[in-house]
Amino acid sequence: MVRARAAAENVAHCVLPAVQVKDFERVRTLAHEFGDSYALGIHPLYVKQAQDDDLARLDAALTAQRDEPRLVAVGEIGLDYFVPELLASPLRERQEFFYVEQLKLARQHGLPVILHVRRSADMLLKGLRAIGNGTPWQGIAHAFNGSAQQAQAFITFGLKLGFGGALTYERAENLRRLATTLPLEAIVLETDAPDMPPHWLYQTAEARAAGAPQGRNEPGELPRIAQVLAGLRGLDAETLAVATTRNAMAALPRLQALLAS
Repeated sequence: MVRARAAAENVAHCVLPAVQVKDFERVRTLAHEFGDSYALGIHPLYVKQAQDDDLARLDAALTAQRDEPRLVAVGEIGLDYFVPELLASPLRERQEFFYVEQLKLARQHGLPVILHVRRSADMLLKGLRAIGNGTPWQGIAHAFNGSAQQAQAFITFGLKLGFGGALTYERAENLRRLATTLPLEAIVLETDAPDMPPHWLYQTAEARAAGAPQGRNEPGELPRIAQVLAGLRGLDAETLAVATTRNAMAALPRLQALLAS
Protein backbone atom coordinates (compact mmCIF):
# COMPACT_ATOMS: atom_id res chain seq x y z
CA MET A 1 0.00 0.00 0.00
CA VAL A 2 1.24 3.47 -0.90
CA ARG A 3 0.60 4.98 2.52
CA ALA A 4 2.27 2.09 4.34
CA ARG A 5 5.36 2.39 2.16
CA ALA A 6 5.50 6.12 2.94
CA ALA A 7 5.26 5.43 6.67
CA ALA A 8 8.06 2.88 6.35
CA GLU A 9 10.22 5.71 4.95
CA ASN A 10 9.32 7.92 7.95
CA VAL A 11 6.90 10.14 6.03
CA ALA A 12 4.65 11.08 8.94
CA HIS A 13 1.95 13.08 7.17
CA CYS A 14 0.55 13.64 3.67
CA VAL A 15 -1.60 16.46 2.29
CA LEU A 16 -4.14 15.13 -0.22
CA PRO A 17 -5.38 17.84 -2.61
CA ALA A 18 -8.56 17.34 -4.60
CA VAL A 19 -8.65 18.20 -8.31
CA GLN A 20 -12.39 18.11 -9.01
CA VAL A 21 -15.66 18.19 -7.11
CA LYS A 22 -16.31 14.46 -7.36
CA ASP A 23 -13.05 13.84 -5.45
CA PHE A 24 -13.97 15.99 -2.45
CA GLU A 25 -15.46 13.30 -0.25
CA ARG A 26 -12.85 10.74 -1.30
CA VAL A 27 -9.85 12.85 -0.24
CA ARG A 28 -11.60 13.73 3.00
CA THR A 29 -12.26 10.05 3.73
CA LEU A 30 -8.66 9.07 2.95
CA ALA A 31 -7.29 11.84 5.14
CA HIS A 32 -9.33 10.59 8.09
CA GLU A 33 -8.49 6.97 7.40
CA PHE A 34 -4.74 7.52 7.39
CA GLY A 35 -4.43 10.45 9.79
CA ASP A 36 -3.50 12.88 7.01
CA SER A 37 -4.98 16.18 5.81
CA TYR A 38 -6.67 17.37 2.63
CA ALA A 39 -7.42 20.37 0.45
CA LEU A 40 -10.46 21.07 -1.72
CA GLY A 41 -10.29 22.75 -5.10
CA ILE A 42 -10.77 22.53 -8.85
CA HIS A 43 -7.50 22.00 -10.74
CA PRO A 44 -6.96 23.90 -14.01
CA LEU A 45 -6.54 20.61 -15.88
CA TYR A 46 -10.12 19.75 -14.87
CA VAL A 47 -11.92 22.96 -15.78
CA LYS A 48 -12.99 21.51 -19.12
CA GLN A 49 -15.26 18.97 -17.44
CA ALA A 50 -16.18 21.19 -14.49
CA GLN A 51 -19.85 22.14 -14.21
CA ASP A 52 -21.03 25.72 -13.93
CA ASP A 53 -22.21 25.12 -10.37
CA ASP A 54 -18.97 23.49 -9.19
CA LEU A 55 -17.76 26.71 -7.56
CA ALA A 56 -20.97 26.83 -5.54
CA ARG A 57 -20.42 23.20 -4.59
CA LEU A 58 -16.87 24.01 -3.49
CA ASP A 59 -18.18 26.91 -1.42
CA ALA A 60 -20.74 24.60 0.16
CA ALA A 61 -18.11 21.97 1.00
CA LEU A 62 -15.79 24.57 2.53
CA THR A 63 -18.70 25.89 4.58
CA ALA A 64 -19.79 22.45 5.75
CA GLN A 65 -16.23 21.50 6.75
CA ARG A 66 -15.24 24.91 8.09
CA ASP A 67 -14.28 23.52 11.50
CA GLU A 68 -12.73 20.32 10.15
CA PRO A 69 -9.09 20.37 11.38
CA ARG A 70 -7.92 18.13 8.54
CA LEU A 71 -9.05 20.62 5.90
CA VAL A 72 -5.89 22.67 5.48
CA ALA A 73 -6.23 24.61 2.20
CA VAL A 74 -8.09 25.44 -0.98
CA GLY A 75 -6.33 23.47 -3.65
CA GLU A 76 -5.09 22.37 -5.97
CA ILE A 77 -6.01 25.47 -7.93
CA GLY A 78 -4.09 27.66 -10.36
CA LEU A 79 -3.25 28.09 -14.02
CA ASP A 80 -1.65 25.86 -16.64
CA TYR A 81 -0.22 27.52 -19.75
CA PHE A 82 1.65 24.42 -20.89
CA VAL A 83 -1.23 22.29 -22.18
CA PRO A 84 -2.12 23.70 -25.64
CA GLU A 85 -5.87 23.27 -25.20
CA LEU A 86 -5.81 25.26 -21.95
CA LEU A 87 -3.74 28.01 -23.53
CA ALA A 88 -6.37 28.71 -26.20
CA SER A 89 -9.89 30.13 -25.92
CA PRO A 90 -12.30 29.29 -24.42
CA LEU A 91 -10.46 27.16 -21.83
CA ARG A 92 -7.82 29.78 -21.13
CA GLU A 93 -10.48 32.22 -19.97
CA ARG A 94 -12.36 29.48 -18.14
CA GLN A 95 -9.36 28.36 -16.11
CA GLU A 96 -8.53 31.99 -15.30
CA PHE A 97 -12.10 32.52 -14.09
CA PHE A 98 -11.99 29.41 -11.90
CA TYR A 99 -8.63 30.48 -10.46
CA VAL A 100 -9.80 33.95 -9.45
CA GLU A 101 -13.08 32.70 -8.03
CA GLN A 102 -11.29 30.08 -5.94
CA LEU A 103 -8.89 32.71 -4.61
CA LYS A 104 -11.98 34.60 -3.47
CA LEU A 105 -13.31 31.49 -1.75
CA ALA A 106 -9.98 30.95 0.01
CA ARG A 107 -10.18 34.48 1.35
CA GLN A 108 -13.82 34.11 2.30
CA HIS A 109 -13.13 30.94 4.26
CA GLY A 110 -9.80 32.04 5.72
CA LEU A 111 -7.81 29.19 4.19
CA PRO A 112 -4.38 28.98 2.54
CA VAL A 113 -4.03 28.07 -1.13
CA ILE A 114 -2.09 25.35 -2.95
CA LEU A 115 -1.27 26.72 -6.39
CA HIS A 116 -0.57 24.85 -9.63
CA VAL A 117 2.17 26.81 -11.42
CA ARG A 118 3.03 25.76 -14.97
CA ARG A 119 4.31 28.54 -17.21
CA SER A 120 1.80 30.78 -15.46
CA ALA A 121 3.65 32.47 -12.59
CA ASP A 122 2.99 36.05 -13.69
CA MET A 123 -0.77 35.56 -14.07
CA LEU A 124 -0.94 33.73 -10.75
CA LEU A 125 0.83 36.64 -9.11
CA LYS A 126 -1.59 39.05 -10.77
CA GLY A 127 -4.50 37.17 -9.22
CA LEU A 128 -2.89 37.10 -5.78
CA ARG A 129 -2.28 40.83 -6.02
CA ALA A 130 -5.82 41.65 -7.15
CA ILE A 131 -7.70 39.44 -4.68
CA GLY A 132 -5.29 39.92 -1.79
CA ASN A 133 -5.65 43.70 -1.95
CA GLY A 134 -2.38 44.25 -0.11
CA THR A 135 -2.82 41.61 2.61
CA PRO A 136 -0.56 38.53 2.84
CA TRP A 137 -1.43 35.05 1.66
CA GLN A 138 -0.58 31.67 3.12
CA GLY A 139 0.03 28.54 1.11
CA ILE A 140 2.32 26.90 -1.41
CA ALA A 141 3.29 27.61 -5.00
CA HIS A 142 3.48 23.95 -5.91
CA ALA A 143 6.13 22.56 -8.30
CA PHE A 144 7.70 25.97 -8.70
CA ASN A 145 10.00 26.36 -11.68
CA GLY A 146 9.97 30.06 -12.52
CA SER A 147 12.57 32.80 -12.36
CA ALA A 148 14.32 34.12 -9.29
CA GLN A 149 12.27 37.30 -9.60
CA GLN A 150 9.00 35.34 -9.71
CA ALA A 151 10.14 33.25 -6.75
CA GLN A 152 10.78 36.39 -4.74
CA ALA A 153 7.34 37.75 -5.67
CA PHE A 154 5.60 34.63 -4.37
CA ILE A 155 7.68 34.80 -1.19
CA THR A 156 6.76 38.47 -0.75
CA PHE A 157 3.09 37.55 -0.99
CA GLY A 158 3.64 35.07 1.86
CA LEU A 159 3.76 31.77 -0.01
CA LYS A 160 6.26 28.95 0.26
CA LEU A 161 7.71 27.31 -2.86
CA GLY A 162 7.30 23.58 -3.42
CA PHE A 163 10.19 21.47 -4.73
CA GLY A 164 10.05 17.78 -5.58
CA GLY A 165 11.35 15.14 -7.95
CA ALA A 166 12.23 17.57 -10.74
CA LEU A 167 15.17 18.95 -8.77
CA THR A 168 16.87 15.53 -8.83
CA TYR A 169 17.74 15.92 -12.53
CA GLU A 170 21.19 17.37 -13.19
CA ARG A 171 19.89 19.04 -16.36
CA ALA A 172 17.34 21.04 -14.32
CA GLU A 173 19.94 23.74 -13.78
CA ASN A 174 17.63 26.68 -13.11
CA LEU A 175 15.50 24.71 -10.69
CA ARG A 176 18.52 23.39 -8.82
CA ARG A 177 19.97 26.89 -8.66
CA LEU A 178 16.75 28.17 -7.11
CA ALA A 179 16.55 25.27 -4.68
CA THR A 180 20.11 26.03 -3.61
CA THR A 181 20.00 29.82 -3.34
CA LEU A 182 16.50 30.68 -2.14
CA PRO A 183 16.11 31.28 1.60
CA LEU A 184 15.64 27.95 3.35
CA GLU A 185 12.55 29.31 5.12
CA ALA A 186 10.85 29.69 1.72
CA ILE A 187 11.05 26.00 0.70
CA VAL A 188 8.78 23.02 1.26
CA LEU A 189 9.27 19.49 -0.05
CA GLU A 190 6.63 17.58 -1.99
CA THR A 191 6.19 14.61 -4.29
CA ASP A 192 3.06 15.41 -6.38
CA ALA A 193 2.55 11.64 -6.49
CA PRO A 194 2.07 9.86 -8.83
CA ASP A 195 3.53 12.61 -11.04
CA MET A 196 6.85 14.51 -11.02
CA PRO A 197 8.98 11.36 -10.62
CA PRO A 198 12.58 11.74 -9.45
CA HIS A 199 15.28 10.72 -11.88
CA TRP A 200 15.67 7.22 -10.46
CA LEU A 201 12.06 6.43 -11.44
CA TYR A 202 12.17 8.05 -14.87
CA GLN A 203 12.45 6.08 -18.10
CA THR A 204 13.72 7.70 -21.28
CA ALA A 205 11.47 7.86 -24.33
CA GLU A 206 13.62 5.16 -25.91
CA ALA A 207 13.25 2.91 -22.87
CA ARG A 208 9.49 3.40 -22.80
CA ALA A 209 9.28 2.61 -26.51
CA ALA A 210 11.14 -0.62 -25.79
CA GLY A 211 8.51 -1.54 -23.21
CA ALA A 212 10.22 -0.49 -19.97
CA PRO A 213 7.61 0.63 -17.40
CA GLN A 214 7.61 4.21 -16.22
CA GLY A 215 8.32 4.52 -12.51
CA ARG A 216 5.36 5.68 -10.40
CA ASN A 217 6.10 8.42 -7.92
CA GLU A 218 4.96 7.97 -4.31
CA PRO A 219 5.21 9.93 -1.04
CA GLY A 220 7.75 7.37 0.12
CA GLU A 221 10.24 8.88 -2.33
CA LEU A 222 10.30 12.13 -0.32
CA PRO A 223 13.25 11.28 1.97
CA ARG A 224 15.46 10.46 -1.00
CA ILE A 225 14.40 13.67 -2.78
CA ALA A 226 15.22 15.49 0.47
CA GLN A 227 18.70 13.98 0.47
CA VAL A 228 19.31 15.45 -2.99
CA LEU A 229 18.18 18.89 -1.87
CA ALA A 230 20.22 18.63 1.32
CA GLY A 231 23.29 17.81 -0.76
CA LEU A 232 22.70 20.78 -3.05
CA ARG A 233 22.43 23.11 -0.06
CA GLY A 234 25.28 21.55 1.93
CA LEU A 235 23.00 20.49 4.79
CA ASP A 236 22.43 17.24 6.58
CA ALA A 237 19.09 15.62 5.85
CA GLU A 238 17.80 16.04 9.42
CA THR A 239 18.38 19.80 9.40
CA LEU A 240 16.56 20.08 6.08
CA ALA A 241 13.66 17.92 7.31
CA VAL A 242 13.17 20.05 10.42
CA ALA A 243 13.29 23.28 8.41
CA THR A 244 10.94 22.19 5.63
CA THR A 245 8.47 20.72 8.11
CA ARG A 246 8.43 24.03 9.96
CA ASN A 247 7.89 25.80 6.65
CA ALA A 248 4.98 23.51 5.75
CA MET A 249 3.30 24.30 9.06
CA ALA A 250 3.74 28.02 8.39
CA ALA A 251 2.23 27.63 4.92
CA LEU A 252 -0.67 25.44 6.13
CA PRO A 253 -1.16 26.39 9.80
CA ARG A 254 -3.65 23.63 10.63
CA LEU A 255 -0.84 21.13 10.10
CA GLN A 256 0.78 22.19 13.36
CA ALA A 257 -1.91 20.68 15.56
CA LEU A 258 -2.16 17.59 13.37
CA LEU A 259 1.57 16.93 13.49
CA ALA A 260 1.73 17.61 17.23
CA SER A 261 -0.88 14.92 17.82
